[in-house]
Amino acid sequence: MSPQADYATIVEAFSRFRDAEPEPKGELEHVNAFTLVVAVALSAQATDAGVNKATRELFKIADTPEKMLALGEEGVTEHIKTIGLYRNKARNVIKLSRILVDQFGGQVPSSRAALVSLPGVGRKTANVVLNMWFKMPAQAVDTHIFRVGNRTGLCPGKDVDAVERAIEDQVPAQFQQHAHHWLILHGRYHCKARQPMCGTCIIRDLCAFEDKVIQPA
Repeated sequence: MSPQADYATIVEAFSRFRDAEPEPKGELEHVNAFTLVVAVALSAQATDAGVNKATRELFKIADTPEKMLALGEEGVTEHIKTIGLYRNKARNVIKLSRILVDQFGGQVPSSRAALVSLPGVGRKTANVVLNMWFKMPAQAVDTHIFRVGNRTGLCPGKDVDAVERAIEDQVPAQFQQHAHHWLILHGRYHCKARQPMCGTCIIRDLCAFEDKVIQPA
């Protein structure tokens, strides 16, 4: 774990992220809040590309909780069987659809507590939905953000909860809305787990990582 970067370093790093990608977007395809919840829940232990491939046809016929319930568990299973843990995920999609209909009037709730009450929806999933759909500056910490936060010193922490708090506490307000997207994209495409591309990194001079790679990976 690298030491926590100071305020000026954090401002400069996120200013560069913003200059490079002013409006970063999540890569999971969705058409409304419900399909976003489903897509994020399905993305656990799966790639965004794999989820998108599986849900394109699913969301054409089931883009509301009511339509998903009408499709049924077997119907959902048939669409998502290329995704890991698909049977359990299909079961959860039907369960959360039922709860949305019975308890929330068929609408996706906009509080973290309500979201995490849904089967298959944890804190990270809830934060993605709050950030992407409801425009709340919630920080969804995945393995990419955990790695980048600890390598660079921008938001280090011993676990994902600590990194989430570090982002909230250390990153200035003007960067909060997009902070987790910038960090995810940086981790996914540049600060990779096995071969970090330090040679072409836009924050290389600000990074506290001791094992920087001199040449591009």
